[in-house]
Amino acid sequence: MTGTLLEIWTTSAAARPMRRLTDGRLVAGAGLEGDRYALGGGTWAEYPDLEKQLTLIDVDDVAAVAAGTRTALTPGDTRRNLVTRGIALPQLVGRWFAVGDALLFGMKRCPPCTHLERLTGTRLIKPMAYRGGVNAAVFVGAPIAEGAVVRLVEDDEAARLGAPTGADRPVPRQV
Repeated sequence: MTGTLLEIWTTSAAARPMRRLTDGRLVAGAGLEGDRYALGGGTWAEYPDLEKQLTLIDVDDVAAVAAGTRTALTPGDTRRNLVTRGIALPQLVGRWFAVGDALLFGMKRCPPCTHLERLTGTRLIKPMAYRGGVNAAVFVGAPIAEGAVVRLVEDDEAARLGAPTGADRPVPRQV
């Protein structure tokens, strides 16, 4: 199972406009370098560390939500960090995966919230309920760039790359 990283989005503070990058760096234990959550802020900063480091969404899901809501919703409007195509993001929850050379773990689905509705002015809770993407934790950091491969990583490869195993393996949260 593989896909492609199409876009990278970040902002330095909660509720501030997102800005698109062509490349960036994923930092182990923090997320996307310079992003609000990697800096210790963000609207959901009180959530457990592993659940707020990074968010991913599928570009086709964004297009479907835009069509369903009859809006010009863009991937940047969703406030997710990484926009992908070709990989089933919900199937990454509870699994290791790579974006380029960075190793991540899918922590939970990322449904929309009323905060996102306030910022976009669009009712998104129901349309994005199963199209909101996923939250992930970064275990091995690396530079990333648009066009990078997003792929599933089996447990044995993840362990060779330094991922925690056994009782130290992360536990996803089902929402």
